[in-house]
Formats: sequence, C-alpha cells, structure tokens
Amino acid sequence: MSSTVFGAVILAALLHALWNALLKSEGDKYAGSMAVSLGSLPLAAGCLAVFGLPAPEAWPYVAASGVIHTVYFLCLLNAYRAADFTQVYPIARGAAPVLTAVFGAALLGEILSPLQSAAVLVIACGVMSLVFAARGTRVMSGAGLAWALATSAAIATYSLNDGAGARLAGNSAAFYGASSILNCALLALVIRFLKPGAVTAGLTRAPRSLIFGGSISFVAYALVTWAFSQAPIAMVSAIREVSIVFAILIGTFVLRERMNWRKIGSTFLTLLGVVLLRTAR
Repeated sequence: MSSTVFGAVILAALLHALWNALLKSEGDKYAGSMAVSLGSLPLAAGCLAVFGLPAPEAWPYVAASGVIHTVYFLCLLNAYRAADFTQVYPIARGAAPVLTAVFGAALLGEILSPLQSAAVLVIACGVMSLVFAARGTRVMSGAGLAWALATSAAIATYSLNDGAGARLAGNSAAFYGASSILNCALLALVIRFLKPGAVTAGLTRAPRSLIFGGSISFVAYALVTWAFSQAPIAMVSAIREVSIVFAILIGTFVLRERMNWRKIGSTFLTLLGVVLLRTAR
C-alpha cells in the first residue's frame, strides 16, 4: 500500500469519526441519518456531472451497493435497539475487517501475507476490546450480539462489493456517486416506512448533519472507495477502523466523555495493528 493510499484512508477514518459525532449529537437519529444521506446528494450529483456514469459492467455492483448499505442501516438500527452503543459498535466494526479478509481471499483472490493477516487480527481485537472499556454497561443480549454480527457482515459485504464495483466502473467517484444516490432513495423509503415524517425532518430539523455531515460522510467514503481500487480491500477495511481511535479522542476532548485505562489500551492495540499493517509486506 502506497503512502498516498494509506494517508487517504487515515483521512477517511477521521472524517468518518467526525460525521458520526455530528449524528450522535442529533436528538432524532432517524432525521439525522436522513439528513446525512440527503446532504451527500449535491456531491454525488457533482461526481456524475464531472466523471460521467460508471461503466455498464459496474451497474450490477451499483445496484447491490444501494441495497447492501440499506440493509446495513437496518441491521445497525436493530442492533442499537437490542444493545448499548458501546457494545454494538466495537463488535460490528471490529469483526468486519476479519470477515472482509476471509471472503476477499475466497471470492476475489486477495491473499494477505501472514504478517498482514496478523495485523488485521490485532486491529480487530483492538476495536472489539472496547466492549470491555465501558464500565456499568448491561449484559449484551443474544439478539444484540446477533444484530451486531449481522451489521459486521453487511460492512464486509459492501466493502467487497464496492471495491469490486469501483475497479470495474472506470472511476471510483462515478461509482460512488451513482451508488450514493440510489442508497439515499432506498433509505428514504425505509425511513418513511419506519418513522413517517423523519425524511422531512431531515431537511428541516438537523441542519448540521444536513450541511456538514452529508458532505463529510460523502468525502470519507469516496476516499475509501478510491482506496479499494488501489489496494487490497481487506487492508483498506482494517486501516479504516482507526476511526474508532479518532472517535475516542473526539468523545474525550470535544464531547467530554470519560476516558479510562481500558480505552487507552484498546486505542494502543488498534494503532499497533495499523502500524504493523503499514509496514507489512
């Protein structure tokens, strides 16, 4: 992985943590989620205007991307209903790089070296260890664990799909622009069914997520999609999870959440895995 690709993924991780922090501050998560999706549309349309439509052979992947990202949202929503955020997020994000590496090798022939595989496992352990970093959380239910793992499977699936699609599209920005518009339309249908009025509320009651969150979210995943076309998808997926480190820092120094030694240990383990993956051959 080149320094340029590595730097792009680290920047994407920071931006991912920023828009998630914005979304977390919204009182109505449905409206906030819709605002982020709607706020990305101008950039998505701009990508299509500048780069054109993806190549025809990439359109099945564009369609699949819109569906999978919507499934991801539904899995995540049900996971948060069944378990605490501090339990769901680390499992969903931590298991995803491992699943991506396994299925990337099986389906795309992207075989990681032993050291690269070990680094992916270290990152996954670092992220998932955050489950134990928060004191006083309730015992995780079986349903919560099942939905968290389903969310992780959705992340791995859209990573592999979007990586393959971006490579076929001729231009990763054209691919993500098209898939982002489709995902917004599908998400609007789902949210309108789950909570009538939330789509309109996304336009009127969540201005920060609409104006800033949407743009930041789009740039973050556009960088990741481009990186998928330049490097092994499993490596990009793993490095992307350094976003949890940025999220902890934002939570501690901006949102004034409590830091403890367990969080520090989890952060160190995650960063160790990133360093190993960066230096691995």
